[in-house]
Amino acid sequence: MVDGLTFSCKCGEVQGHLSVAARKAGTRVQCFCADCRAAEIHLTQRDPAPHPVDLFQTTPDGLHITQGADNLRLLRLSPRGLMRWYAGCCGTPIGNTLGKPGLPFVGLNSHLFTDPATLGKVRAKAFISRPGQPPRSKGAGRMAFGIVTRMITSRLSGRWRETPFFDVESGAPVAEAEVLSKKARDALLR
Repeated sequence: MVDGLTFSCKCGEVQGHLSVAARKAGTRVQCFCADCRAAEIHLTQRDPAPHPVDLFQTTPDGLHITQGADNLRLLRLSPRGLMRWYAGCCGTPIGNTLGKPGLPFVGLNSHLFTDPATLGKVRAKAFISRPGQPPRSKGAGRMAFGIVTRMITSRLSGRWRETPFFDVESGAPVAEAEVLSKKARDALLR
């Protein structure tokens, strides 16, 4: 019996589940930023604009890949950008992490799950475009508080070491990153 919600990439090669504890502690957010959009387009997904990319933020220890972990691939939109993990078999975006395992965070793409509504209601919206004005966010305080609280709890408990994305001993990601140039990234958004 699986403890939590199951997920898979589009072709089914990468499969796993999100634990009940991670589901309860996470926050569902929608991101309208250009980088989330560019990553989707680069991975040959449909252009989400003007809609957001739907994400579920939690810690990596609650994510269990039960099949196809060798298909994990890594994309960065700049040398220091978020680590954007995807299934190399079919290009399905998996989630975003920070650059080190000691910073336990993952924003999972909600479409991995059959019914994203099971992840709860959207609690925050980030980088909402406003013509002629800087983007704004709704629920940013709640989102930031959740990220920081989960990261601290994971660090103090030692659960940060349980991650499918990094070799914890070396700190290296489990896949070599493809890093896009600024020119290549910008070309995706034309």
